[in-house]
Amino acid sequence: MTVSPREQLPTARGRQTQAAIDAAARDVIARKGILATTIADIASEAGRSTASFYNYYDSKEAMVREWALRFRDEARDRARAGAEPGLSGWERSYEAAAAHWQTYRHRLAEIISVYQLAMVNEDFARYWAEICELPIGLITDMVKHAQRQGFCPDDDPHLTAVALVSTLNQFCYTQLSGGNAADVDDQACVTTLANIFYRTIYHKESARP
Repeated sequence: MTVSPREQLPTARGRQTQAAIDAAARDVIARKGILATTIADIASEAGRSTASFYNYYDSKEAMVREWALRFRDEARDRARAGAEPGLSGWERSYEAAAAHWQTYRHRLAEIISVYQLAMVNEDFARYWAEICELPIGLITDMVKHAQRQGFCPDDDPHLTAVALVSTLNQFCYTQLSGGNAADVDDQACVTTLANIFYRTIYHKESARP
């Protein structure tokens, strides 16, 4: 990702205003999605003028670019949880599922924004591919590790990883977007994802002909 973060705002008041705009934008986008959200919506939610938004961002897309850069390292750190040595197959599955869910839970607006803009903008399509690249690589390695133990013998590690990341992404998006995140049972969702993860990788049956 080639985006550079904006320089630190010079005053405490400026930083507070930007934080209010960011918080308002996250709330609106979590409810409506980035494509349906207007700058006027964000300004109204923040209790600021539309002109205030433009003091900090040139556009919605510019705002999301900065967000994407900010959360990228967090997503990377969370995704590594399932790759720690010494874990059982179930523990690896649970940690990987929990990391993915927690990233969505804590950075929902950022992920929704990049995901939706990726459908209409080539730059954001590249950002989305980069965001997915790390979990796909880590899960590919997990599948290879499982195969050395005799599990999922006939499965393609990379394709399995792509399928799992796609499933995790869509499940998290469906459950948490639309303004209903507060009502979602985190533990039930993580356990469901972990079960799917575990059953996909840690089986010893050969593929059907």
